[in-house]
Amino acid sequence: MTRTVLPLIAADVSQMARQMSRELAGCDGNPSHVQMLNMLARSAGFRNFQHLKAQWDAQERLSQPPSPVEPVDHRRVLRVSRHFDQDGKLLRWPKKDSERRLCLWVLWSEIPAGRNLSEAEINQRLTENHLFGDHALLRRCLCELKMMDRTVDGRVYRRMESRPPADARALIRHLRHKR
Repeated sequence: MTRTVLPLIAADVSQMARQMSRELAGCDGNPSHVQMLNMLARSAGFRNFQHLKAQWDAQERLSQPPSPVEPVDHRRVLRVSRHFDQDGKLLRWPKKDSERRLCLWVLWSEIPAGRNLSEAEINQRLTENHLFGDHALLRRCLCELKMMDRTVDGRVYRRMESRPPADARALIRHLRHKR
């Protein structure tokens, strides 16, 4: 088991010694390791050792800088948004793979989460959201990129839940706002 190193700071050492004496006097015989930890924590002004540990853990979390925010390439989002019409339908299949992935995230967002859909239902949703007439290409790409899962026989499709990249989230918001 790993050892947790926690500093024990007492505002008044004299008061800590008095409290520790009282704790030891009230103890029957030789205190266990856990009892000793709790006595030390109480003598420093905490309810028990868990309270002491929780205070240090919280202080450590607050002192760490916040996790970095994923940057958004707004120029790229604007460039990829040109592949969609004013209703948010995909007009054409982009040549660049990075742009295709962003477009697929938009189509992914239109598939209901947590539901099993038949191949016909997926085809219908994809057909409703693009204008170049190749729902099979889109369906295949969504499965290959693990955005959607399907059974071996291809009868049941399900959206795979994951957080889209920052650029994809920005594109989805932009297209929804445009509608």
